[in-house]
Amino acid sequence: MGEQTDPFSTTNLPDFISSQKIGRPVNLEGQSNRGHPYSGLKKRGQSSRSWVKIDENGNSTVLELDKATIMKRCSLPSRDLRLLDPLFIYPSSILGRERAIVVSLEKIRCIITAEEVILMNARDASVVQYQSELCKRLQSNQNLNLKDDLPFEFKALELVLELSCLSLDGQVNELEMEVYPVLDELASNISTLNLEHVRRLKGRLLALTQKVQKVCDEIEHLMDDDDDMAEMYLTEKKERSEAYATGELEDNLDEEFDTSGIVSKSAPVSPVGSISGNFGKLQRAFSSVVGSHRSLLSTSSTGENIDQLEMLLEAYFVVVDNTLSKLSSLKEYIDDTEDLINIKLGNVQNQLIQFQLLLTAATFVAAIFAAVTAVFGMNLQDSVFKDPTMFQWVLLVTGIGCGFLYFGFVLYFKHKKVFPL
Repeated sequence: MGEQTDPFSTTNLPDFISSQKIGRPVNLEGQSNRGHPYSGLKKRGQSSRSWVKIDENGNSTVLELDKATIMKRCSLPSRDLRLLDPLFIYPSSILGRERAIVVSLEKIRCIITAEEVILMNARDASVVQYQSELCKRLQSNQNLNLKDDLPFEFKALELVLELSCLSLDGQVNELEMEVYPVLDELASNISTLNLEHVRRLKGRLLALTQKVQKVCDEIEHLMDDDDDMAEMYLTEKKERSEAYATGELEDNLDEEFDTSGIVSKSAPVSPVGSISGNFGKLQRAFSSVVGSHRSLLSTSSTGENIDQLEMLLEAYFVVVDNTLSKLSSLKEYIDDTEDLINIKLGNVQNQLIQFQLLLTAATFVAAIFAAVTAVFGMNLQDSVFKDPTMFQWVLLVTGIGCGFLYFGFVLYFKHKKVFPL
């Protein structure tokens, strides 16, 4: 077999990448756009970006690749690569394709194949941690000659799930350490500043809950769909395709040998040779049928034997579900604190209403007393005004009557249970 060219080498990169180095934009056919009115504009999504390639041995290489090269290398549609674009925010997703797994969890966005991991080169701490940890694990297994049951793509996927779950759990723990003291302070001291602080924390809690819920739903969706899990066995599919290609090559060589060894029709044919030739053809036909049958069995067994990936996903599903339970408990604690605050505010409101009733009753009694004094303050002709002490008795009797009236209102309110006993 001939040498296979590496699509990641600089010789196979599209022409427009080399042309960008000298400042000349080109079109899709590789021709210069000197006469085009928009020659200074680049086509969106066609510029090269920095990627990190990690192979099976843990060796990392920084490459400048464009979108078309990655699509050709990994057999991915354009819509899958949008998940890896750092300029856009997409929900967490794990997509199994024919030759690759597209993963976008938290800030880790990568393409996993049966031989390598293509990672977006970024300075984020999560990406750097994933790159260093994956290289360290692969190199340690390579140096110690350890045999792992997990294929390469599942090792890379497991590390993505592990770091994502740890990141989400760390964010939840950090939020818990910040929320509980603020809620305790709010329960003891209701103020506008504390309420505003809790409102911001509740917004963060909602956003974090949506992120964790999306990861949990994505893992659960994969676990529920056996076809999607079977699609993610990239190493097994690669070995099966290589075995199939090797079998086809052997069949082609046999056919060429048979064609070159055909005996002329004019020459005498031995009956033993004809029998052996027919027997060889029957044997090859039988072997091809058996080989196709085995390939079909391996394909069907891949769809059924998905326990390995299912156990891996189930383990991290439990972790994400535990993180989601923490968020639910935190939300319930916030709701309980809000209920307590509403009860306290309702109690204060009831006290204000009681005070308002007492004040209204006092105002009514004072109005009666003022009405009596106003009547006697008028210039009227009556014998009462002839006695100087008579007006004092009127004020005294009116005051005592108003006092009994006020206490009567209070007893009435208590009888109706408007006031606490």
